[in-house]
Amino acid sequence: MLHFPLYRENHMTGHLILVTGATGQQGGAAARALLADGHRVRALVRDTTAPAALALETAGAELAVGDMRDRASLDTAAKGAHGVFSVQPANYFGTLVDEAAMGVNVADAALAAGAEHLVYTSVGAADGAYGRPGAAWFPKALIEQHIADRGLPATVLRPVQFMENHIDPRIGVRSPWPVIRVAGDDQTVQLIAAEDIGRFAARMFADPGRHLGKTYELAGDDLPRPEIVRLLLEAAGEDIDLSSLPKEERAALVPTEPGSFARWSADIPALREILPGLLTFRDWLERTGRAKLQAK
Repeated sequence: MLHFPLYRENHMTGHLILVTGATGQQGGAAARALLADGHRVRALVRDTTAPAALALETAGAELAVGDMRDRASLDTAAKGAHGVFSVQPANYFGTLVDEAAMGVNVADAALAAGAEHLVYTSVGAADGAYGRPGAAWFPKALIEQHIADRGLPATVLRPVQFMENHIDPRIGVRSPWPVIRVAGDDQTVQLIAAEDIGRFAARMFADPGRHLGKTYELAGDDLPRPEIVRLLLEAAGEDIDLSSLPKEERAALVPTEPGSFARWSADIPALREILPGLLTFRDWLERTGRAKLQAK
């Protein structure tokens, strides 16, 4: 079932792009960036009455009701799409989803529809620590491999740690398990704003000749853990225990490779040539994070 925002149709001159995960952080950011670039966006949603879905429709997206577990609904949503943005919910934080199956379904639906460009968002180090069997992010490596095996015209984005993680109620600075405590004081951590993942995806669709067949590790900043902690505490305006966990505890939480935060390898200067204005962590805090950290 499709909902068409007719009042915006005449202003949309770009390609039709199907955006999966459209009500989530990455998909929502991609949808907004694509709309800003003049593309027509078809947003895959499960509930057209959800606030995030209604906001996308108001912004100019058409809504396609579907589920990434249901290949038939994906085939309907992908019909006529020039490109597909693919992102799936990850199988962690207590969720039970078959991420790999959903990613495979999206890729196969894009292929069947004759889409000319698939942009898939994976995870940093998917070809290393985070893509190993047993890792929470292993399904992303499987999806990447499937895309390659099927010969899809694709670009793979591998974002590192989200800046938004630090305001997340599950792993943010005010949660019982702040993710920043998993890094050691001798490590640097690369970070990316979800907004910039969306803007980067839009750039991929804007210049396929340059980006098809490429894989990009995405980051907007690279900071020592103590500096990240200092900026977070300054923004929060209060003292919070963000000390690094003992090495043994960190190893238990990141069993695939303790210290893998330090093994992300995004080339930030090169990325800024593609997308000038990538947010630094300080930029993001001033723009978004500080207000959310101080909201209680």
